[in-house]
Amino acid sequence: MFLEIKDLKKSYGNDGNRVEVLKDINFNIERGEICVLLGPSGSGKSTLLNIIGGIDDADSGYISIEGEKTADMKDKALTRYRRKHLGYVFQMYNLIPNLNVKENIEVGEYLSDKALEIDDLLKTLGLYEHRYKLPNQLSGGQQQRTAIGRAIIKNPDILLCDEPTGALDYNTSKDILKLIEDVNRKYGNTVIMVTHNDAIKNMADRVILLRDGQIRKDYYNDVKIPAVDLEW
Repeated sequence: MFLEIKDLKKSYGNDGNRVEVLKDINFNIERGEICVLLGPSGSGKSTLLNIIGGIDDADSGYISIEGEKTADMKDKALTRYRRKHLGYVFQMYNLIPNLNVKENIEVGEYLSDKALEIDDLLKTLGLYEHRYKLPNQLSGGQQQRTAIGRAIIKNPDILLCDEPTGALDYNTSKDILKLIEDVNRKYGNTVIMVTHNDAIKNMADRVILLRDGQIRKDYYNDVKIPAVDLEW
């Protein structure tokens, strides 16, 4: 078993204002899968992603990657866990404005001892010809490609994507989803992607539907639809 999420609970607030965000979340993900966490705003999907990413703590239960439980880790071990296992792609690109595309991606390379080859990755990302441009010289899609490059350069076991197309138009969103699909196929990284867009579930191996902090459906797609063929 690659990734195990067991009996996860998370609440915010105190006493009468306490809100249960996650309620007894249980599922496993195999290495190399694309898993979509689908649900409306407030369903708990981003909180779940943040706990998997070691950004937030659960109240109870645990996350385990290849037998390593995050709850058992001290601060230094948790930092190593994030560096070793995880790459993050957020809705906001968070690029460093005075670094060019290649330099922004290389920021992620310094966090790894098994980094991918930069020029090959730039070509996979469709950014090789733009590698010396600054972020303000790029389109939104090119900025998101750069952010994905920064996350993937260190060759993480898991690529965590929180609404990666949320700020993009329809055609650019499909381009980014195809890129995530290509990265998964080429490098074998497990992808966990949060979205509220129902159509995106069709490109996933595994779909977990969340509502009100609970898993309502958990299934595998018998037939995946390529990202370029998605419609919404």
